Amino acid sequence: MDLKGKKGWIFDLDGTLTQPVHDFAYIREVLGIRPEEDILATIAAKPEQVRRPMTEQLDELERHFAALAKPADSVLECLTLLKSRNCSLGILTRNTKEMALLSLQAIGAADFFSLDNILGREESQPKPAPDGINFLLNQWDMDSSSAVMVGDYHFDLLSGRAAGVSTVHVDKQDHNWPEDTDVRVRTLSELVSLFS
Repeated sequence: MDLKGKKGWIFDLDGTLTQPVHDFAYIREVLGIRPEEDILATIAAKPEQVRRPMTEQLDELERHFAALAKPADSVLECLTLLKSRNCSLGILTRNTKEMALLSLQAIGAADFFSLDNILGREESQPKPAPDGINFLLNQWDMDSSSAVMVGDYHFDLLSGRAAGVSTVHVDKQDHNWPEDTDVRVRTLSELVSLFS
């Protein structure tokens, strides 16, 4: 697949633009969520009096991990190259926008993204829903054939597929989802080599 002509680039944040630091097993344990359950879906299904304190606790845990964020290899090179080509850049994360901003600041990448192009779970339905991608495409007045979703997890690829954009799997741990992956790379530097 030729990525050079793509003008809209939507990135997952944790584990894609950052080195993975979130300990989801620990988060589930603290929140009392079983290992096989989706954290956000489980919290959303709770009654309000349970959901509110769980959400506050999740926010506190995410704030802790956001402060620890470290840049993925070649992240600034990748974003600089895309910006130099006048590409639109967006973030679609299952975190809150506040946590996304903290992470982007921690890795030195906040200036690459307009605030309107950073979507967390409060701005759109969380991935794997395609809503966030569709919102960004509409905002950019861009057809899905001109855009790419880049992520490290199956939810990223599923949301890209559902929105009809190309998908890039940054696969650092041999998690293979070929049916939902157009391009598979190990690192962002490998991705840069595909469109430079």
